[in-house]
Amino acid sequence: VQLQACGGGLVQPGGSLRLSCTASVSGSFHVINIMNWYRETPGKERELVAGINSRGITNYADSVKGRFTISRDAPNTADLQMNSLKLEDTALYFCQASVWAPASGSVWYWGRGTLVTVSS
Repeated sequence: VQLQACGGGLVQPGGSLRLSCTASVSGSFHVINIMNWYRETPGKERELVAGINSRGITNYADSVKGRFTISRDAPNTADLQMNSLKLEDTALYFCQASVWAPASGSVWYWGRGTLVTVSS
């Protein structure tokens, strides 16, 4: 399983960015259950930003509610639309996915981070 995240960049406060995560799974039958976006800043623990399950049920950190939207346009993708960005949203953003397969059961995977910098 490989998770590819993209879409990070430099944006001014109040601006928008859209992050995309694509899971590539080879081999046998599998189900991608939950896809999450986390973020990490120096000196702080990795924080769950938003998550979505295979039925489209979402959850958000309080700090991003009303500004960020997570969606799954395909079973193996999770996009994070980030609006009204604030300086404190600056972080390295990671995609995480829970993948179920008959041989392994449910396993969590991480992608590489994509950097979001909010700066004037």
